[in-house]
Amino acid sequence: MAQAQNNSTKAAKPKSNLIEGWEVVIGIEIHTQLATNTKIFSGSSTVFGNDPNTQASLVDLAMPGVLPVLNKEVVDLAIRFGLGIDAYIDQASVFARKNYFYPDSPKGYQISQMDNPIVGLGHIDIQLEDGTVKRIGVTRAHLEEDAGKSIHDQFEGMSGIDLNRAGTPLLEIVSEPDMRSVEEAVAYIKAIHTLVRWLGISDGNMAEGSFRCDCNVSLRRPGQPFGTRCELKNLNSFRFIEQAINVEIERQMEILEWDGTIDQETRLFDPVKMETRSMRSKEEANDYRYFPDPDLLPVMIADEQIEAIKATMPELPAARRARFVADFGVTEYDAHVLTLTREMSEFYEEVVKAAGGAAQGKIAANWVMGEFSGALNKAGLDLQDSPVSAEKLGGMIARIVDNTISGKIAKQVFGFMWDEGKTADEIIAEKGLKQETDTGAIEAIIKEVLAANEKMVEEYKSGKEKAFNGLVGQVMKASKGKANPAQVNELMKKLIG
Repeated sequence: MAQAQNNSTKAAKPKSNLIEGWEVVIGIEIHTQLATNTKIFSGSSTVFGNDPNTQASLVDLAMPGVLPVLNKEVVDLAIRFGLGIDAYIDQASVFARKNYFYPDSPKGYQISQMDNPIVGLGHIDIQLEDGTVKRIGVTRAHLEEDAGKSIHDQFEGMSGIDLNRAGTPLLEIVSEPDMRSVEEAVAYIKAIHTLVRWLGISDGNMAEGSFRCDCNVSLRRPGQPFGTRCELKNLNSFRFIEQAINVEIERQMEILEWDGTIDQETRLFDPVKMETRSMRSKEEANDYRYFPDPDLLPVMIADEQIEAIKATMPELPAARRARFVADFGVTEYDAHVLTLTREMSEFYEEVVKAAGGAAQGKIAANWVMGEFSGALNKAGLDLQDSPVSAEKLGGMIARIVDNTISGKIAKQVFGFMWDEGKTADEIIAEKGLKQETDTGAIEAIIKEVLAANEKMVEEYKSGKEKAFNGLVGQVMKASKGKANPAQVNELMKKLIG
């Protein structure tokens, strides 16, 4: 059975009888494209989607006599990331040549960092579905250039090479092997994805290749040394990451349960066939013959440069989550959802302010996560394209708080605001949606309902609570939803006696 490890192996969700007795060990390498207008060692554009080979300079093509010049902005962005994970910043980092040949890498080597990466040991906290928080170590994050792209499906009997990406600046983020489940691995990747976008160092666009993951998966018996790992290469969606790791876990378990051995190798995931298959034996660092790049000086970072970048750092997601819980009275879950993007967290804070301040934090959270986000998703809009601004949404919530409208009427108001772009006050006035709070008017409606529903009144008096709710519903219907629900409840009980 051992030889089956190098063949394509179909798998679905790992079976419980195979998981039992085995511990999963996962480490992640993330390549995130840095948000610069030009490449890491040349002035070529990094814009996505241009015609093939239209933004590859002589430096990118490795023509004789050309020299790379380091883009200072990539250094600043790497430092920014390091500060975001509370990492050691190496103030004298070195570039090296990583030697290998691929058709889409015209140099025959990649400029990367081996020793002295710019970002050293750091960490990031992840939150799991049950609310558990776990700290994941980050071993390093180093700068390097991307390769080009080989195209195999557009030419009969040959491959095409597009060097537009060659030289695109990447930050490779390498985790410690601290993850012990698929859930933890996905949560870690999502946390890094949120952070790089939050800090503005990358757009994190997975479809365009701006954020790609390699997942190292191995199994061991609890308490035993790490097993042999296999690398799942170039995964670019959270769903594929989850599927690929599950598939690989079952593949390795099946081999090990039959006393087979795992070869260290790089594997590719096929989401159609739901299988991983061998790509190549996994190289070790010495296979790449690293040596310092003779054309690039060490990167010297002054204390002043780090302090200047630190001064521009935004409040980080974890700190903002804690503040939302403490100041706005939301749950840990609410705070997690509201800080999935920096833009949404800032939108929420503006809503709270417009709604009347911190005391309205919970109702604002419910509206932002519920009705508002639902409308965005239904319309397929990004936050910045919303027809309802934070100020308008907060203004509508303020009308709920001061009893101008009920929560039920508010949904109608919100719908009109979304369609017409007007404020809540304008909609309430134009549509006549102001809540009825006049005690005399509400009492009159209640008396009419009680007189017309004597049987339901008797049922309520005999202890059937549902009958009371039915009577309240009748009153709300008669008032066209405008009666204040709290007043209706209070007056109804008083009048029934």
